[in-house]
Amino acid sequence: MTPFLSDVFPYARPPELGNPGTHRQVVIVGAGPVGLTLALDWAAKGHDVLVLTAGDQLSEGSRAICFAKRTLEIFDRLGCSGPIVDKGASWNLGKVFLQDRMLYEFDLLPESGHQRPAFVNIQQFHVERFLIDALARRAATPKKNMESERSQSIDLRWSNRVTDVQQRDDRVELTVQSRDGVYNLSCDWLIACDGAGSPVRKTLGLKSEGQVFQDRFLIADVKLRGAALAKFRNERWFWFDPPFHRNQSALLHRQADDVWRLDFQLGWQADPDVERQPERVNPRIRAMLGDDVDFELEWVSVYTFQCRRMESFVHGHVIFAGDSAHQVSPFGARGANSGIQDADNLAWKLDLIVRGLAPASLLHTYDAERIAAADENIVNSTRSTDFITPKNEASRIFRDATLELAAKYPFARRLVNSGRLSVPAHYRHSPLNTGDTDSWPAATPGPGSPAVDAPVVSDGRESWLLHHLGNGFTVLVFTGGGDVSVDLADAVRFLRTLPIAVSAVIVARESVAATDDFTVLRDANGAAFARYAPAGEAIYLLRPDQHVAARRQGLSETWLGDALRRACMTDIEFNAGVC
Repeated sequence: MTPFLSDVFPYARPPELGNPGTHRQVVIVGAGPVGLTLALDWAAKGHDVLVLTAGDQLSEGSRAICFAKRTLEIFDRLGCSGPIVDKGASWNLGKVFLQDRMLYEFDLLPESGHQRPAFVNIQQFHVERFLIDALARRAATPKKNMESERSQSIDLRWSNRVTDVQQRDDRVELTVQSRDGVYNLSCDWLIACDGAGSPVRKTLGLKSEGQVFQDRFLIADVKLRGAALAKFRNERWFWFDPPFHRNQSALLHRQADDVWRLDFQLGWQADPDVERQPERVNPRIRAMLGDDVDFELEWVSVYTFQCRRMESFVHGHVIFAGDSAHQVSPFGARGANSGIQDADNLAWKLDLIVRGLAPASLLHTYDAERIAAADENIVNSTRSTDFITPKNEASRIFRDATLELAAKYPFARRLVNSGRLSVPAHYRHSPLNTGDTDSWPAATPGPGSPAVDAPVVSDGRESWLLHHLGNGFTVLVFTGGGDVSVDLADAVRFLRTLPIAVSAVIVARESVAATDDFTVLRDANGAAFARYAPAGEAIYLLRPDQHVAARRQGLSETWLGDALRRACMTDIEFNAGVC
């Protein structure tokens, strides 16, 4: 077992015990991957951070392990993906088996020219540790402002349990139990990232409704040693009706530290207490891995899953994210990845609101965009469950016939559902989008879509496009020539005078002279233009979460300002001067 899992994080006496009138802009409840990601993003936007969490250790066991490419790109933006990728097991390939036959394999990232793999498998506690380390580095970095230089306040309070939440018209009042006693504080906004059982949600009397699936699954984390390490690859292997676990399903993944995650379907009648016992678990593992494999059982759990969500994620000045807002089955790795996208969506909107640059109604778009994403995840997760565990004889006949066809025919493989794996959300119907006025190839990222990575050259060095998009709004320009148009340069200079931060990045087919107004990049191998501007010229407006707000194949006098104004839902006049 990794040594730091037994570490207890230090507790400090809360200053509110002697100052009951303390008020904060934002308080985050929960120090799992979602709460920590949100805290890191909030800090990256220049704000002080307060996180309250009842525990004092990292999460137990592997729990969430499959971190998707989109999540890794969010971590890249926040400066913490490097250690996660280096520590974890990267993979793109998966295999599907029926009994003892491999039916087919699939590649989740068949296209080259992306920095990150389709997935990195790494235990949740490692991710939490790397996020905490990133917060500590940021806290140790001086925060510069116009008048002074000071360390940014990043307060991660272990052993501080929120016991009561009261909403007022303009604030939220909290009661917190610490080791030294109970204290009170208030905040403008409370963000609940406190998990599926969300004490905040229960305290406010809010519900999360959906479906509980009548099945049980065993999870085992197994550390392999010796020759066994070469027997299994960095791939996802899924079995229907395997010979070692008949009439059920099984799953195998590699993680960090030479640990493999094994999942066994048990059926609804299985007794969780009995199935967790080593004398029941070890024979299952031996049957899957083989008699010659040397292993050590690190962690075991039996779970029943559910697909449910809250009717709304925003309730006055309390906002819900991650499992506190929505839950899905683990098939498809949609839980943690979706929650991290919640944080990615929320942070920039709340930042504009607390700075007075956007109305509080901008949070309605967090609700709309992330509820749509949650519903998509729930639909896919439910379909996975129904395919893996048919509910009647007709469903079983359909599934078995589909599996047999999939061995020979690619069309049938699209019908096989062993867990449709997590993909990034596309906010196609968001009110923040500016509609297309030009025709575009279907493969290019339209309004609401996440930006797509591509290899570029920056100052003569190899780099990646997403690394240059920053934490604010970005005007991304593709030009086939070697010059920046005067109109565009003037427009960008004007936007930089606005209170909302807008950076500008130009990607050219050939070298472009450096300029103070643009980050200048060169397309390394044609992939950037192929993915964004196959016609040779294009302008994109990207949101701070690197989703497309608008795009155009030429600059008009008002388009850029109108698109930015719409993306912020703000009344600030952006169309004066050259825009």
